[in-house]
Order: sequence, then structure tokens, then C-alpha cells
Amino acid sequence: MSYTDTFIRVAEDCPAETGIIPVSERPLPPAHVIQYHLLAGSPYRYNHEELLYQVHVRHKAIPEEERESRREEIWAELFAKSHPCLRASMLPKRYGWGVHYDAEGRIALYAKESPEYDHYTSGAGAGVKLLNAMRNKRR
Repeated sequence: MSYTDTFIRVAEDCPAETGIIPVSERPLPPAHVIQYHLLAGSPYRYNHEELLYQVHVRHKAIPEEERESRREEIWAELFAKSHPCLRASMLPKRYGWGVHYDAEGRIALYAKESPEYDHYTSGAGAGVKLLNAMRNKRR
């Protein structure tokens, strides 16, 4: 699912008071670490589908040469099944990052303590739909 003109707020039960940069000791980092590095390094570059693809090929350590030669095949295999939206990502659920989708569905991250986060969550971003990230635990 891809959004446009939408801001995903940090989950109500997020333990982070500020945006925390996720880290991992694993040789192949988990999806949320890859998501963070892609989105923080290139805000508004990726839409949801492109982000999922980039996370997938990095997580699976698919070599760049193979990514280029098999892009359509890898893409088709990846999207043959459904994937959760960023409301379910650990970035807004646990690490304190809000997620903004612009009018074209491109994505950027904003730390919970940032002026941009306040701008969107206060309703000042006219025409931007506000959603909450999924909670970490059931009520």
C-alpha cells in the first residue's frame, strides 16, 4: 500500500522520546535499519514500492550486477505477495521516526523532536492526512 499526502505519527506506545538511529550488529541488517539509511540519506527519493525493492535486494545481499540484469524478475517475485506499509515499520513503532509521504508518494523521515514533525502533527500541513503507526502491544 502506498500513501500520498500522508504523515505517519510515531506509535502511541513508542518507547523513544526522540528519533533514534537504529543499528545492528548482524552481517545482514534488518529491514528497519536499511529503511532508515535509505530514507535518511535520500529523503523524498523513494516511493513505497521502490523502498521495498531496495530494502529487499540489500537485505538479501543481491549483487549490484544481478540487480541490474534481473530487476524485472526480482521485482515481480517480490510483489507477487503483499507487504505491510510503513505504519508497521520499527522506525515509527520503536525508534521515534515520523514518516511523510509527499503528493507523489515519495517518503521522508522526521524525528519526533523535529520542527517538521511538529508541523505535520499539529495539522499545519494543510491537506496532509495523519495516521498513527501501529502499536507495539495490544491494549
